[in-house]
Amino acid sequence: MDLNLPEKLYYNIGEISKAFNIKPSLLRFWEKEFEILAPKKNFKGTRKYSSVDIKNIKLIYDLVKVKGFKIEGAKKKLQSSKNVIQVVKKLEKIKEKLINIEKEL
Repeated sequence: MDLNLPEKLYYNIGEISKAFNIKPSLLRFWEKEFEILAPKKNFKGTRKYSSVDIKNIKLIYDLVKVKGFKIEGAKKKLQSSKNVIQVVKKLEKIKEKLINIEKEL
């Protein structure tokens, strides 16, 4: 999906909704449903989406709009992906420790 967003630090809700062709209300709904989506808000409460937020929106969009997951199914999929990533990181740390031990021998 080509989003056609200019390079900048933060994007407003209108830019994001236009890029994904969804309504701003859907983005606000997803914020409530998915803990990985938490844009910063200024003192007026205006949402400012970062590049990390955009990646998370892409994940959610792909699961819900493209693959047809229900909200609960998408949450479970994201959680299981998060768990896999945590396991991989732990295994990488273990591998690094084993390599260091091997060097010491």
